[in-house]
Amino acid sequence: MERESIQVTRSVSLPRSEIDYRFSRSSGPGGQHAQKSDTRVEASFDVETSSALSEAQKRRVVGKAGPVLRAVAQDERSQWRNRELATERLVESLREALRVPRQRRPTKPTKASKERRLESKRRRGDVKRLRRPPPE
Repeated sequence: MERESIQVTRSVSLPRSEIDYRFSRSSGPGGQHAQKSDTRVEASFDVETSSALSEAQKRRVVGKAGPVLRAVAQDERSQWRNRELATERLVESLREALRVPRQRRPTKPTKASKERRLESKRRRGDVKRLRRPPPE
């Protein structure tokens, strides 16, 4: 069961069957191995056709990250390892898109902070007053 789905958040479990993989040749040096094997992996996840997300979650993800999430990995020489890396990156971007920002609660300045502010203004005014030339 652990291999068939990936735990994204506490409430969302993503079936591996909903992730599409494309393989291609990796860029950069590498000799004969890199020229002959498709080690670069592009993982994509279609948000709108997913059965793992509710309608509200789909709207949130589409609003933040778009209708299709993509992740590319070509860091390793092994296709299997690149597939794992691309899947991790895809899940992380989905997790970030699902995150609900915490509601900001406006706060009022404390009495002590108001007094500190006024005291520093008073001190600054005194310094400026001392710099003035004496009245004639």
